[in-house]
Amino acid sequence: MKLVFATNNLNKLKELQNLLGQEMELLSLAAINCKEEIPEDYETLEENASQKARYVFDKFNVNCFADDTGLEIEALNNEPGVYSARYAGEEKDAKANMKKVLENLKGVKNRKARFRTVISLIIDGKEVQFEGIVSGNILEKERGIDGFGYDPIFEPGGYGISFAEMDMKEKNRISHRGLAVQKLVTYLLSLHN
Repeated sequence: MKLVFATNNLNKLKELQNLLGQEMELLSLAAINCKEEIPEDYETLEENASQKARYVFDKFNVNCFADDTGLEIEALNNEPGVYSARYAGEEKDAKANMKKVLENLKGVKNRKARFRTVISLIIDGKEVQFEGIVSGNILEKERGIDGFGYDPIFEPGGYGISFAEMDMKEKNRISHRGLAVQKLVTYLLSLHN
């Protein structure tokens, strides 16, 4: 079975292909010649993931899945949430985004936060969603050099280190995306048994 992952991030693609094994072949957007910017203009992760998957399915008539991820900070009314990538502006600058979060939390005691990923899978027109959540806290300052996005300021509960201080294998095992992907993989493999 061939399945399109609505991404151009080859690292994400490789990671998922590893988890799925040989039963399924994952294709990127480039592989189906999808060069346009896929819209994501809704107010929730669920709607954005669905919109992206639906766009690829309707336009290219291929089974596919898409994901959307947000950082939700309790003291900031769950901001940046769906705007996580462009919190500090349309440039999608990770450093500027982290700086804005840290400024908004200056002097705030409650640093509880969670990362949430929603994956929308469409097979033969039928849509199923999977969610992964990891709870933790926002640190006072950046720590670590690995990862991307908000990883240097997010400390998952019970770990004492930021996502950016974890090795990739450990992070993938406990992360929001990792948990959502595990549910997706279990579901896809169950279709073949």
